[in-house]
Order: sequence, then C-alpha cells, then structure tokens
Amino acid sequence: MVSASRWPKYLRRTERKLKKQQRELSRKQRGSTNRDKARIKVARAHASVADARRNFHHQWSSKLTRENQAGYAETLNVRGLARGLHSKSVHNAGWSQFLGLLEYKAARYGRTFIKVDRRFPSSQLCSACGFRDGPKPLHIRQWTCPNCGTLHDRVWNAGKNVRYEGRRVLAAQQT
Repeated sequence: MVSASRWPKYLRRTERKLKKQQRELSRKQRGSTNRDKARIKVARAHASVADARRNFHHQWSSKLTRENQAGYAETLNVRGLARGLHSKSVHNAGWSQFLGLLEYKAARYGRTFIKVDRRFPSSQLCSACGFRDGPKPLHIRQWTCPNCGTLHDRVWNAGKNVRYEGRRVLAAQQT
C-alpha cells in the first residue's frame, strides 16, 4: 500500500501554474470575452488536477481490491483534518473519495471492506500485547511499549491495530 506521504501531490505540482492563471483571470475585466477565456483556462487546470487524482484513486482501489480478499480502513474525520495546518495536503489526498471507491469496488469484486470507527485508539494500543499507552502528540513517530518493551513505528502499529479491529468487527458481523 502507498503511504499517505508517498501519494502523488497533484495540486502541489500544478500550484504555480494555477496561481498564475488565477492572477491573469483576476486582472481581466468582468463580462469580457478575455475573462471568459481565462476562466475556462482556470477551470481546465483544476479539472486536470481532479482527473489525475481520480485516475490514481481508481488504479489503486482496483489494485487493492483485486489483490486482497479483505480491506480495512479507519474512518478519519476528514472535515476536521481539513481545517488544520495540513489542510491542503488532506484535500490533495482525497481520502474520502478513495474510501468510497474502495468500498464500491470491494462490493463489485465480492471482497470484504470494513470501516473501523475513528474513535478506535489505533495509535495508542500496542499491537503486540494490547496495552493502551494513552494519547500521543503527532510528533512522536516511534514509541516503546512500557508493558512488553516492543518498539513501535506509529503508522505501522496503527495499521496493524486497524487490521485486528477490522477482523474483529467482521467476525462479529458474521455471527
């Protein structure tokens, strides 16, 4: 799976071009033909970014659903994340759109897709022994479990915990 930091940054890549086209649009006189042309250029640039992102989402969601029998994902509060410091990166990733594609493609290919609740403490639990260490600030990327002494990478540990919780939810649904 591609980590979120490795996803293509379509908006960041075309930001300079978009900024220039927006500036040119703002300098045109309202109601003029040249303003309409500039508006169409800006719209096309935004559409190309959206198309590239959508294409990436389709490719990866198809690949993941074909290669795996089950998929588990954490339902993130995208609206809340989009208000913070990293809002442009959150919007650039298109997480909600990606989860929607995963869900419908899993149903299409007869696979299982489970969304784990956002309140599940995936980054607080030790994936080795199940000890809950409590909330940690985002700058802590590695931590050692005080109970069993296992060194954890925050993202990998959370991924394992989401998978375990997804399997538990799936087992509960099947009984």
